[in-house]
Amino acid sequence: MNYSHSIYVFTIILASSVSILAQQPYFGTGTDACTTQDISKSAFGYFCNGVNRSCQSYLTFRSQPPFTTVSSISSLLGADPLELSRLNSVSQNATFNTNQMVLVPVTCSCSGQFYQSNTSYVIRKDDTYLNIAMDTLQGLSTCHAINAENNEQANNLIIGSGINVPLRCACPTKNQTDDGTKFLLTYLVASGEYVSLIGDKFGADTNATLAANRISVNVPTIFPNTTLLVPLLNPPLSSQVVGNSPPPPPSTTSAPPAVPVSDNSSKKTWIYIVAGVVGGLVALALLGVVIFFLFFRKRQKKADPQFVSENFEAVEKPLNKKVEDESEEFLESLSSIAQSVKVYKFEEVKAATENFSPTCLIKGSVYRGTINGDFAAIKKMSGDVSKEINLLSKINHFNLISLSGICFHDGHWYLVYEYAANGPLSDWICHHNGDRKSLNWTQRVHISLDVATGLNYLHSYTSPPHVHKDLNGSNILLDGDLRAKISNFGLARSADGQEGEFALTRHIVGTQGYMAPEYLENGLVSPKLDVYAFGVLLLEILTGKEVSALYEGSNTNLAEVLIPVLHDEDAKENLSNFIDHSLQGKYPTELAIAMVGLIDNCIRKDPSHRPSTDEIVQSISRFMTATHSWEMSFSTSGSPHRLP
Repeated sequence: MNYSHSIYVFTIILASSVSILAQQPYFGTGTDACTTQDISKSAFGYFCNGVNRSCQSYLTFRSQPPFTTVSSISSLLGADPLELSRLNSVSQNATFNTNQMVLVPVTCSCSGQFYQSNTSYVIRKDDTYLNIAMDTLQGLSTCHAINAENNEQANNLIIGSGINVPLRCACPTKNQTDDGTKFLLTYLVASGEYVSLIGDKFGADTNATLAANRISVNVPTIFPNTTLLVPLLNPPLSSQVVGNSPPPPPSTTSAPPAVPVSDNSSKKTWIYIVAGVVGGLVALALLGVVIFFLFFRKRQKKADPQFVSENFEAVEKPLNKKVEDESEEFLESLSSIAQSVKVYKFEEVKAATENFSPTCLIKGSVYRGTINGDFAAIKKMSGDVSKEINLLSKINHFNLISLSGICFHDGHWYLVYEYAANGPLSDWICHHNGDRKSLNWTQRVHISLDVATGLNYLHSYTSPPHVHKDLNGSNILLDGDLRAKISNFGLARSADGQEGEFALTRHIVGTQGYMAPEYLENGLVSPKLDVYAFGVLLLEILTGKEVSALYEGSNTNLAEVLIPVLHDEDAKENLSNFIDHSLQGKYPTELAIAMVGLIDNCIRKDPSHRPSTDEIVQSISRFMTATHSWEMSFSTSGSPHRLP
């Protein structure tokens, strides 16, 4: 490596260090200017310039019908209902008073150059990106950010289709961390509020809050329906927001007036700012010199590999180091993860499961526990679980099971997950052992959309992208409302490569029948691996049969099962034998055939011919819209087969 290139790399490192010290710009105007192209980048979110790329963060939200319950607010904002209820000191079935301020815990992560917490939203009648951002979400997102995240045209939204919504959040910068800030709260400004008033609610220093938002001490103006970052030394408390019910946010049809802020700051503030900047630059200069020399020494000792083949056997820990020592060492390094998940004592886990009583056993090594009056799923595991913990602590999506806590004791890990009351999807679609659980057509389409949306988040919105690698009916859990959540990320791995590129592994692990041909034959790993498994899962959802039973009549090519429905002259008649008989013929024929066509695309042998998860989400969103139309027609005419 030549000297000029070294100086260039050093400059980049130094520039990156400087960006870490920067705070976030306050985006106060233009939130309703959705058509203009000349917009500040801060409209798309807070910049990813913190110490950590992922952290525990908090939002505020004012309950408004129909979002007034723990479950509805959690679903809207992609939060864990158990954690939300705990944070607000209410039960999981609680209903908030209209306009009551609610604290919402989220995992905030970098996506490109911006921080965001992702949630899914299903388009309703008369929705626009503007009213979703400013009315439904009250300013927690912007129309610009939503438009940038989705392929759907803003002026052609399809009712029932799903979109990804980035919520505004951020992680503390180095300056803030050095000052003791551990969390940033995204606060929704209401009419009549000003910075010092908001800061006082949460015990935050006014100057620190102004600095966090790059708001001038001389012109400290904020606007309703915008977000203000509040630096916190400790997590927010429900007592800090109880009884706080300002007037509802103004309609997006009129521009909100500016809210002047009383300036009680010391006139010497600028002296501290200048001193801080000068001190920071001096420290950066010293840090840069150290990095520069360390960089050269590392480059001399280690050459860049040209190709890395993932081999799980090759990355196993040395045999002479005990698992318990490794795990305890990992526990001690959980400083950033501990912001997202709680570290439980073993006594707490024992108490939650009644000393692992058989009456609490769900299946295998998974127990139902009770923590603070709410159910949780507690899974006992051995070996290295660091990858799963690291991944789950950085992601936050309604359709991915959330990890709320961990415990390590006597060589075993205990992972505490959100509780899915209706268990695995396989119990509902594969009828065996006399089970009477059944799903109607609409529920099956909605569950399919949930799974596709969760996969799309994993493939497209995590940083780096990840492949689940073990998608199957047992790893899809259903909550009390039969909403699907992807679980079991033990085999998940990074898919950080360009589209069309593959990573390799010699260690083939997965569930028989769900593994794609290129993975079984050559060890190729890409997001298309999950697409194949999704096609198999969708086939099970439609037929009500386990994949092993489906393979019996098709030798090794699962696509043969689809031929009678897609290519025979008697396709519609064959469909009645193909679709799960428990539906009793109550499904739209044309739509069912379209779903079979999607399955055929997903399980194609050539992975490059399979659709992306984003394309799958768009397709099933249209199926969902058509299903709603069929439901209305069916309820009127009673005819179960034809689409209107």
